[in-house]
Amino acid sequence: MFVRHALPGEVVLARPTVPPGTASSAAYWRADAVEILEPSPDRVTPPCPLAHPGGCGGCDWQHAALPAQRGLKAAVVAEQLQRLAGLSRPVTVEELPGPPGEPAGLGWRTRVRFTVDRSGRPGFHPHRSHDVIPVAHCPIADPRVNGLGVGRARWRGAESVDVAAPGEGDPLVVVAPAGARPPRVEAPASVAVRDERGGGLTRLHGRTWVSETVTVDGAPRSFRVTGAGFWQVHRSAPQVLLDAVLAAAVPRPGERALDLYSGVGLFAAGLATRVGETGTVVAVESDGRAAADARRSLHDLPQVRFAPGKVAAVLPRLASELGTADVVVLDPPRSGAGRGVVEGVARLAPRVVVYVACDPAALARDVATAAGLGYRLTGLRAFDAFPMTHHVECVAVLEPAERTQRA
Repeated sequence: MFVRHALPGEVVLARPTVPPGTASSAAYWRADAVEILEPSPDRVTPPCPLAHPGGCGGCDWQHAALPAQRGLKAAVVAEQLQRLAGLSRPVTVEELPGPPGEPAGLGWRTRVRFTVDRSGRPGFHPHRSHDVIPVAHCPIADPRVNGLGVGRARWRGAESVDVAAPGEGDPLVVVAPAGARPPRVEAPASVAVRDERGGGLTRLHGRTWVSETVTVDGAPRSFRVTGAGFWQVHRSAPQVLLDAVLAAAVPRPGERALDLYSGVGLFAAGLATRVGETGTVVAVESDGRAAADARRSLHDLPQVRFAPGKVAAVLPRLASELGTADVVVLDPPRSGAGRGVVEGVARLAPRVVVYVACDPAALARDVATAAGLGYRLTGLRAFDAFPMTHHVECVAVLEPAERTQRA
């Protein structure tokens, strides 16, 4: 049984949450802890009043102390690697620095999507539900997100409201569908509406994109991110993950590197700086808007080439064209890369593969596939990029087994 709002070792009164009539046939049961009879020493009072059974489903571990959260995440990563890849290794989940002045574990989320109910009230879904719980203030959201007053306004005609709070500059509010009439927000912000059919943005005020900055080998580099496009949501995650990827890959001048699922070009920029103008970086991204942003952000790096399209479809063409690659970095969606992509990467015979993963099970499955193709896991770092939730970000290093055995 999976019991939300409980901790290991506790004695609780739990209420099953599976639909009526399905409990006897389910492979496992789900339940909510509605009363804590014998609490764990790791239990704390949740900072959000909506973090309870039947409340907001976004933060499922607010009742655990932060060190305990990281310990639980480490256990999950280790268990998935053991169960799905047959690997036993210790895992430590590293803490990411939060925003200055905010309590630990809070105020870190720079991207927030509100769902709007029929009366125009924005909020979040309960766990495994399509209902909407109105939320005026989210403790894990960046203070500038809360400062806009999105949760206190009525968004009549809207279905969703996305807010992006960049490191510098005004936040961006994106409302869908295009026919919605946004109310006035309480702080300076750009506002745009999104056409749900074509995904295009119409500017109402300010601009339709934000600028994010990281440091690449001591020099600042800015990235354009349009609308609600993908960027790591934790304030510190982009820099930490970029540094971790470069430390793992050790790109060398003149090398040939691939950045798969490249988004707006975060890792491609770091790889390009390291391989230099005598090297090559091929960035593969299927989202047209993200690819366009990457072209704008990396226009000064002639060693970067762009190969638009789905990774699984583009890889065979790249293998035919390039033959081999020295470094492959991939940051796939939560579902993982999958066997076809892992096989395509192995055919390129890179000396190192760096895999950025937000789902331990998907990572473990792909690591197991790579092992069957001659690549073994030689390094793993895990980061608490989503405090108060069960999610964890990993950076895994895969190298040819034959070479690592000789070493």
